[in-house]
Amino acid sequence: MRVAIISLGSKSSRWTAEALRKYFEQVDEISLKDIEINFSGKNSEVLYRGVPLGKYDCIYAKGSFRYAPLLRSASYLLTDKTYMPIKPSAFTIAHDKLLTQLKLQQKNIPMPKTYLSATTEAAKNILKKINYPIIMKFPQGTQGKGVMFADSFASASSMLDALSALKQPFLIQEYVETGGVDFRAIVIGDKVVAAMKRKADANEIRANIHAGGVGETVELDSLTKKVAVDAARAIGADICGVDMLESAKGAVVIEVNISPGLQGISSITKTDIADLISKFLYKKTVSVNDENKTNGTNEIMKDLEEVQKKEIISQLDFRGTRILLPEVITNVSKLKNSDNVEISAEENKVSIKKFDVK
Repeated sequence: MRVAIISLGSKSSRWTAEALRKYFEQVDEISLKDIEINFSGKNSEVLYRGVPLGKYDCIYAKGSFRYAPLLRSASYLLTDKTYMPIKPSAFTIAHDKLLTQLKLQQKNIPMPKTYLSATTEAAKNILKKINYPIIMKFPQGTQGKGVMFADSFASASSMLDALSALKQPFLIQEYVETGGVDFRAIVIGDKVVAAMKRKADANEIRANIHAGGVGETVELDSLTKKVAVDAARAIGADICGVDMLESAKGAVVIEVNISPGLQGISSITKTDIADLISKFLYKKTVSVNDENKTNGTNEIMKDLEEVQKKEIISQLDFRGTRILLPEVITNVSKLKNSDNVEISAEENKVSIKKFDVK
């Protein structure tokens, strides 16, 4: 079987590509920057370095939020032709925190209370009513970038004035006090395969490893695992990272990452996540191929059944007082001279079927 990993060539992607070689006959590493979409003519197509992308049994596409439109477009065109662990819509949903919040809410997945305002004036009205501290963040961003902390109306209002100059929408979110601790779970299929607890640096509110956070392995309880798996399913990803906080009411989801870094969590949990991803992709691809073969066989059998049932419109051929059946009917029925048949007749209708003499 053939598999392609389309990415920006991160270390995590290279690890995964190397692990895939243990399971697939051919593994191609394709740079996302070399992918194009041809929208001209009657049929759109995905191009790689100017020529149509080859046929693969599995394609694992991932990359930065800056490439979300390209990833979604390419996945949309490819998803019916090959197995892809990330649904096309996930590249839009997961790379936009607002859309992620909306999707999680639709699926009743717990998350911190969040607000979005259309104007600065509306945002200030929200700031007057909510409890502090709060988090303010841009809908797009990764690794904790674009996340700000405000412990009072005054500081939040000052941030708001600065943010309004950027002419970007932003989210206002309740701050869940956890002592600077959050959890990252890696979801593959319907399982959490690795999880770590991250502790923010003393001068930071973000627990992200890239922001100086310190991680340690942790065993999540069954309810928290379910929240992580449900979040992955909600956005349409078979492989993703889910970031959560432990609130007084249990785990709440703060972010879903469909292109999670593997270095930190693999090292901390002593888990070969790249291999687990590759093994899952192989098993899933085999399953999808078998299902497609079964569906193809069913279609062939259906066609055969249609051939075996033949209806025609024709004039009757009378030979004296007898009716001569058309040749196609005698061929399809497979009745022979030696067969006993049961013939029933009523006005405007004649039926003939084989009669077994016991």
